[in-house]
Order: sequence, then C-alpha cells, then structure tokens
Amino acid sequence: MKRSVLTRYRVMAYITGVLLVLLCLGMVAKYGLGMDGAADLTRVVAIAHGWLYVVYLVFAFDLGAKAKWPVGKQLWVLLAGTIPTAAFFVERKVSKELEARLADEAPAVAKA
Repeated sequence: MKRSVLTRYRVMAYITGVLLVLLCLGMVAKYGLGMDGAADLTRVVAIAHGWLYVVYLVFAFDLGAKAKWPVGKQLWVLLAGTIPTAAFFVERKVSKELEARLADEAPAVAKA
C-alpha cells in the first residue's frame, strides 16, 4: 500500500469532520438560537459536506480495500464521516495503525 492512499484519506477525513462540525454548529444557531444568517451558512456547508462526503467514501473504501480490512472495520470508517467529531478519532486510530504497517513494509521493500 502506498503512503499517498493514507494521505488522501486523512485529508478527506479532516475536511469531512470540520464540515460536519460546522454543519452542526449552523443547525444549533439556526434552530436553537434562531439566528437569521445561520440558514445560509447551513445550506452552503450542508451542500459542501454532502459532495465531499462522497469523495471521502471513495478514498476510505480504497484505503480499506488496499489495507485488506474486514467488513465491520470498513463500515465503521465509512460511517465516521456522518458522526460529528468521529472522523477525527477514527482517522487518528487508522493512521497510527497504518503508519506502523508502512514503516514495517519500508525496510522489506528497500532490501528487495
């Protein structure tokens, strides 16, 4: 597995996570606090998150396929983009695991 596969997943996990947190804050401002300008922010962020979540799904699925994850783990990573702040924690855990695997693979590739 190439490091670039992990990097693009990490970038999309952060983007998806930030947009989802902004969306939640916008919803609280719109419905909870009754702020007028929050409706526009919520609409823009919702559309951006929706489209970028699809990109996140593609990158996360590609990462899971190349890392040969079981189906349960794959589903958890895919759903992490829909739970506020979960993308940050799942990304951190996945990155630690795969960075270690990439470090173990690097010497084997250099010797070959």
